[in-house]
Amino acid sequence: MIYMPAFSDLLTFMRLPHRKDLSGADLAIIGVPFDTGGSFRIGARFAPGAIRAASGGLRRYHPYHRLAPFEVLRAVDFGDVATVPGYARESADAITEQLRQVLHPGCVPIFLGGDHSVSYPELRALAAVHGPLALVHFDAHTDTWPSQYGQPLGHGTPFHRALEEGLLLPGHSIQIGLRGPLPAPGDEHLPSRAGFEVVPMDELTPFDAGALAARIRRRVGDRPVFLSFDVDVLDPACAPATGTPEIGGLLTREVLAVLRRLVGLRFAGFDVVEVLPHLDPAQVTAITAANLVFEFSALVAASRPARGAQPS
Repeated sequence: MIYMPAFSDLLTFMRLPHRKDLSGADLAIIGVPFDTGGSFRIGARFAPGAIRAASGGLRRYHPYHRLAPFEVLRAVDFGDVATVPGYARESADAITEQLRQVLHPGCVPIFLGGDHSVSYPELRALAAVHGPLALVHFDAHTDTWPSQYGQPLGHGTPFHRALEEGLLLPGHSIQIGLRGPLPAPGDEHLPSRAGFEVVPMDELTPFDAGALAARIRRRVGDRPVFLSFDVDVLDPACAPATGTPEIGGLLTREVLAVLRRLVGLRFAGFDVVEVLPHLDPAQVTAITAANLVFEFSALVAASRPARGAQPS
């Protein structure tokens, strides 16, 4: 048998089949190449391609979960949705409309951002399928500001907009890793006033993956979950190429230890956002993001029986 080298062939995530029709799919990789919501460093519109390229170095078997996710799941790479560069409202509407046409209850999407503003149109599409969602949000920033530079849509506002539209269940939502300077006094209280549980970075030292995973589980309960991962929750040593880096963040091994303890949650969707490929030395951030997508896929696979398995 002749094996295809990792750097060869068409650029899909881990060489998944490319398909625009998601009927019958259990999991779909979907790029959302938009970064007009960025407030400082931009370039995340190029992240979906960079993450797919970095995935070429991954292997298919997950030793912790003892499975190969894409043998358990019928998974596809949808490619990217179309956006309108420079126009936030038009892009948000276009993203939502395209996703509403293809998402269905049996398919878990993993979105490759894009800046964090893309979570808002993603949530609009997911809530149309599942109803309001619990949010598990890894980030250095709250992203619950009511406006950004006087505008309603930006990478600092997605969860404020989602709360306004009833897309989230704040009493079952949690934000993890918040830290860094703020624009104004009191901004640190925005998410708790909205009803979110907040785990600032100061509470994660010393780090206890089991305790944090248990806290997430208690908060979410049995609600459908959207897990949104901004790579700036990581220390810049682990993810230097991001829009608003903040020192003193989580390490990749700590994040993996938490994620692997979340098997069994009702995941409705995921995203990984704020990767800026042109600032990425040795593709460190893109490699991290690709590994996170693989972890998300393994979580979905480990949370359901293998196809054809008989109930006990």
